Amino acid sequence: MDKYISLSDELKQKIISRDGEPMQVLRRDPGRDRATVQRPAYVRDVEKILHHPYYNRYSDKTQVFSFYKDDDITRRALHVQIVSRIGRNIGRLLGLNCDLIEAIALGHDIGHTPFGHAGERFLNDIYHSRTGRYFNHNVHSVRVLDRIFHLNISLDTLCGILCHNGELELREYRPKTMKDFAALDAAVDACYTDPAAIRALVPNTLEGCVVRVSDIIAYVGKDRQDAERVGMGTSGGSYNARFINNIVVNLVENSFGKDHLSLDEEYFNMLSGGKRANYESIYGLPELETRYEDEIRPLFEKLYEYLLCDLARGDGLTQRHHIDFVNQRRGYYGATDMYEKVTSPDDIVVDYIASMTDDYFIDLCGRLFGKTVEYVGYFRGLT
Repeated sequence: MDKYISLSDELKQKIISRDGEPMQVLRRDPGRDRATVQRPAYVRDVEKILHHPYYNRYSDKTQVFSFYKDDDITRRALHVQIVSRIGRNIGRLLGLNCDLIEAIALGHDIGHTPFGHAGERFLNDIYHSRTGRYFNHNVHSVRVLDRIFHLNISLDTLCGILCHNGELELREYRPKTMKDFAALDAAVDACYTDPAAIRALVPNTLEGCVVRVSDIIAYVGKDRQDAERVGMGTSGGSYNARFINNIVVNLVENSFGKDHLSLDEEYFNMLSGGKRANYESIYGLPELETRYEDEIRPLFEKLYEYLLCDLARGDGLTQRHHIDFVNQRRGYYGATDMYEKVTSPDDIVVDYIASMTDDYFIDLCGRLFGKTVEYVGYFRGLT
């Protein structure tokens, strides 16, 4: 099969009559990226994200429990799918664009570091100490899709990804207009220099608001299931199913036919209280924090320093395993400049480390520094 085939003109017209013309707002407008009946704009976004190599890397980026060899503990690959599923369930009931919800959900963590929020914190600390700039995974997800790889993702998808912050729950979610890419760029740039800018982000669509609340719904109960799996909590399974159902029902009951999303006070307290309880009983556990601080933070610092020196030497690990890879993909998506020519050394190192999976990071540190991390094995508790 040596060519693409397309739908017949007659069938296209029938679909347009049913669904309307496909719409999109893109930064660049090459012919191959224009929305069509067969592949509307947000469907194209979904497929670009799914087929990007960094999507594969979700499979070995842990959520909370990084020190366990256990295929039943949540990685980000599962998390983004759960966010997408919850979001599309809500979107379908509210009559929203489920393709846009899926695109935002599947891309929202694509810029996340290895080792979850601990890794994000460590990389931010180093980056900020060297440059005065801040690293945040939601901002970096936009950087990956829009600035590093030039995927030409739609404005609404990128805005939803930028504004998805699942750490800031609200009783009401009201979209705020982001009219063009200049406004998106200004919001992204502000997040690098002003920590308050992150908290001020608001999605520009109801679909983006749905993903933002779905992110919280997805992780609160699932993290309890994972805690139960590793012996640090109980009753995560039954809680998760009930929690997801009840929050979704209340959200839809309060939001149907409106220009915003909202929860009753009781269910908002359930959402925020569930997250707060997780911080108290899971995320802040001393045994987890101690290992992250004692074992992982020093490796982030050593690797960052090594990669800066390696970059300065040229033609080393950073060039062959990161820069060459990025340039090859950028060229495919139409970029005409060389990534290393338009990117500072610190940003190159941050881009590289953030792209790593947990295993890649540990294997690399083992190769370079002889440092290993002890994992709790599959057969823990067996004699």
